[in-house]
Amino acid sequence: MSKHSSFRRSSGGQAEKRSVLGRFERIDLLRRRGQWKEGRRVTGLPKTKPEV
Repeated sequence: MSKHSSFRRSSGGQAEKRSVLGRFERIDLLRRRGQWKEGRRVTGLPKTKPEV
């Protein structure tokens, strides 16, 4: 069975910019910004935009 065209990567081999971060990526970003406190719950994280 072949993949639907919407799942295929664009030609050129360049990855598209992601507009969404995973949970652990968000925690790492908050740590770098100094906005993360140890012992805090990982649910209900504030919204973060990916760095450019």
